[in-house]
Amino acid sequence: MGFCVMISGVTMGLMFLCVSGFWVLLTEGAGRESFLRNSSFSSRPSSVNVGALFTYDSFIGRAAKPAFMVAIEDVNADQNILRGTKLNIVFHDSNCSGFVGTMGALQVMENKVVAAIGPQSSGIGHLISHVANELHVPLLSFAATDPTLSSLQYPYFLRTTQNDYFQMNAVVDFVSYCRWREVVAIFVDDEYGRNGISVLGDALAKKRAKISYKAAFRPGADNSSLRDLLVSVNLMESRIFVVHVNPDSGLNVFSVAKSLGMMGSGYVWIATDWLLTALDSRLDPKTMDLLQGVVAFRHYTPESNEKRRFKARWKSLRSKESSGGDDGFNSYAMYAYDTVWLVARALDVFFSQGNRVTFSSDPNLRKTNGTNIKFSALSVFNEGERFLQVIHEMYYTGLTGQIRFDSEKTRINPAYDVVNINSRGPQRVGYWSNHTGFSVEPPETFYSKPPNTSVEHQRLNEIIWPGGVTKPPRGWVFPDNGESLKIGVPNRVSYKNYASEEKNQLGVKGYCIDIFEAAVELLPYPVPRTYILYGDGKRNPSYDNLVNEVASNNFDVAVGDITIVTNRTKFVDFTQPFMESGLVVVAPVKGAKTSPWSFLKPFTVEMWAVTGLLFLFVGAIIWILEHRFNEEFRGPPRRQIITVFWFSFSTMFFSHRENTVSTLGRFVLLIWLFVVLIINSSYTASLTSILTVQQLTSRIEGMDSLITSSEPIGVQDGTFAYKYLVNELNIAPSRIIPLKNEQDYLSALQLGPRGGGVAAIVDELPYIKALLSNSNCEFRTVGQEFTRTGWGFAFQRDSPLAVDMSTAILQLSEEGKLEKIRKKWLTYSHECSVQIADTENYKLSVQSFWGLFLICGIVWFIALTLFCWKVFWQCQGLRPEEESDELRVSEEASSSRSGRSLRAGSFKDLIKVVDKREVEIKEILKQKSSKKLKASQSSAETP
Repeated sequence: MGFCVMISGVTMGLMFLCVSGFWVLLTEGAGRESFLRNSSFSSRPSSVNVGALFTYDSFIGRAAKPAFMVAIEDVNADQNILRGTKLNIVFHDSNCSGFVGTMGALQVMENKVVAAIGPQSSGIGHLISHVANELHVPLLSFAATDPTLSSLQYPYFLRTTQNDYFQMNAVVDFVSYCRWREVVAIFVDDEYGRNGISVLGDALAKKRAKISYKAAFRPGADNSSLRDLLVSVNLMESRIFVVHVNPDSGLNVFSVAKSLGMMGSGYVWIATDWLLTALDSRLDPKTMDLLQGVVAFRHYTPESNEKRRFKARWKSLRSKESSGGDDGFNSYAMYAYDTVWLVARALDVFFSQGNRVTFSSDPNLRKTNGTNIKFSALSVFNEGERFLQVIHEMYYTGLTGQIRFDSEKTRINPAYDVVNINSRGPQRVGYWSNHTGFSVEPPETFYSKPPNTSVEHQRLNEIIWPGGVTKPPRGWVFPDNGESLKIGVPNRVSYKNYASEEKNQLGVKGYCIDIFEAAVELLPYPVPRTYILYGDGKRNPSYDNLVNEVASNNFDVAVGDITIVTNRTKFVDFTQPFMESGLVVVAPVKGAKTSPWSFLKPFTVEMWAVTGLLFLFVGAIIWILEHRFNEEFRGPPRRQIITVFWFSFSTMFFSHRENTVSTLGRFVLLIWLFVVLIINSSYTASLTSILTVQQLTSRIEGMDSLITSSEPIGVQDGTFAYKYLVNELNIAPSRIIPLKNEQDYLSALQLGPRGGGVAAIVDELPYIKALLSNSNCEFRTVGQEFTRTGWGFAFQRDSPLAVDMSTAILQLSEEGKLEKIRKKWLTYSHECSVQIADTENYKLSVQSFWGLFLICGIVWFIALTLFCWKVFWQCQGLRPEEESDELRVSEEASSSRSGRSLRAGSFKDLIKVVDKREVEIKEILKQKSSKKLKASQSSAETP
């Protein structure tokens, strides 16, 4: 973490050069300290040195030093770890100074250390990482959280704590969870602060949010500087403050904010892990009162017996070292403890693999022997790269959880506590991890399941915000800078009932103005506003330019009849549409001539053909079913054909004179008469509509015919219709004529293309309704509406007011107030039928009756099936007598008679049976039955 004040005005490279030279001059003449080589009998040295560099007098330092002492004691007492090799730690106090910290790092390296633990400052970490790279000494930091330290520039840097990259993503997820879109970043202006906030901005951009203002202050700034900074912050629109500073001076930010009244209701304060580092170390009621409602993050460490025992030992050791009991335990003590054990376990594996610890001079440093600055006093750890690889591959469980690194040298499973500070003190309201997002259960309970960060699975307990409220604050207000909302209004010269200038309190009037005012009245907060006319009043302004003025921050919002189109949504945010719209084509029309064949128009050609065939088909079916029963359907063939045709078409008027006798015939006729009734009724209704509706025609049939022609097209000046016709429909710009007002519209349409006018006008439907009414319905729209859009109010991108206004517009719609405003401004004296009535719309097709036709088909099929089955059964009853006759004939005739002749004879017999009257068939069957009975009686008497 960036907890130290850096020396300003000196570049990183120059500082390193000066510090190195100063240290060499101090140590010149002292000679090299010999390093204990491995004996010939053992591959392990008797002792190994490890450096530790941090600021003793700081929240982190006061927690880390006792942890280091406990860790060294435990490592050297455990014979299963280094097995006879003693681990020594060489301490150095960086004293919260970049210069002293870098000099101290060089002094630590003099002791032939195999690893360096620290620093806690991200700024010093950048400097001494260059030393570690050159000397091949792994640099393990338990507190430097700057995300840029994990870059490829520092291969020997390894972070044993969490990366601020994940903490900033946790902050962004929290902002998104509460549905805020803008934050103000308050941070210390050093590597730790700047780089952390840079990651925060990138993460917010992925959520379509942003940092609206960056408030940076120098390290060690006094309260006066902080007051000036917070006063400027309080003038901003956003009330979401993310504080990313160091724990030793960060509480001053809240103290100044409290004095300025910025810790009350409506404000949101989000602090990174620095705050709980300070509170865990020193907790007093006055500080708690200062931080009411603040939400903070803390490195998550799972609960365990080892953690509780360590904390007890740490407190015991700390009480012996310090007479004051103010400074206490925090999470960095556990990270420091785990870092020492990580080095010890890695050394054990390192030595077990047969590696040795050796140092040598760096050829690059030997080149400086000819100068007063002798870098050759520094030695290179020859096995440093291998030792770094061993550390990177370590995998075990420590006090802070699983210690394991990914390919980017970052600890796996990063997680944070989400803490809310209220009257009961710091209260944990949930957890965050990159595996599940927010949850109320510990993160390790989800690691066995697939990752799931979906919105519906995010959970946190209730949070008490500043002011004691439980409802999440809105998160923004109008800037407290004395400026009102600047509203751009198009200064129209046509259709002024939508928006125009007026000498009243607002300075404007119209349908759109009334809707905007009604929506503002529904907002739960006041909106100071000023309407500013846009345009010269001589012609309609360009609406694209008006939208660009909003995007360029010249207007806060544009109010008027502004169409929501794709290109405009790229630069501004629109509200919910308050009116539907779309482009239509208007053209001159004339009355259509009456046709002598109008009686054919109710049905399509296919419908006429299908209906005629069905009439013939039903006549044939009725003849088949009635022929054996009804004398009216018998006689010569000519008479029967005429009967079928007459009966078929007379059913159209229910005037058939032939009676049906058979049951099947009556059933079929009943269904068919129902179908005829429906067809007749539909025909009558359609013909009535065609003859009574006024028939109007136009030589322009719609947009397609307009595109294929070469005639001029009129559009309203300033609207998006011009660009749409040119860019989307590829119409030549020379064909498009801008028209200023309604009078130009009417004149251009009346003159026509030959008289210097236009063939048609393309404009939005709301304008066209007014035009048709004012022209006494002389013109009509042709074709269909070929775009579907709407009108909305245009706000600057990510403006929170746009969301609230959309909600207000929906409320107006639900309450019926939108309709009342429409009737007030858009009620016309002549209500015209907008579109030409097309006779094709009144024509009935087969699709309208296919259900009836299907029912008829099923009934006919069933009737014919039953009839055929009955005939076949009667044929079977007549067959025995016929077969005996055929047998006698076959005995007298030649034996070479073919099977085909037999089948032909059978078919003729079948036709004879079908043609016979039903009464005759029944009589024959009755006689045959009597003969059979007598024959059976005589055969019974013979025995």
